[in-house]
Amino acid sequence: MHPPLTLHRHPMCAEIIEEFQKCHMDHPIAKYFNACTDLKIKLDRCFREEKALKRKANFEKSKEFKERLQAYRKETAEGSA
Repeated sequence: MHPPLTLHRHPMCAEIIEEFQKCHMDHPIAKYFNACTDLKIKLDRCFREEKALKRKANFEKSKEFKERLQAYRKETAEGSA
C-alpha cells in the first residue's frame, strides 16, 4: 500500500506518479493483472528514498534544536545562580 499519490507532497517522485496513474488509466482491466507492476516497484523505491531523506533532515533539525535548548538551559541556570 502506498501513500496518497499527490504530486505536491512527493515532488521527488512526481514523474513516476504520473506514469503510474497514466498506466492505470490506459489499462483499466489489465492493471489487476500486473500491467503496472514495474511502475509500482519504482514508485515504492522512490517513496523509500524520499522518506529516508526526510528522516535524515528531521534528525538534523532535532539535533540542532536540542543543542540550542541545552545552551539556553545552561544560560538560564547560570543567570539565576
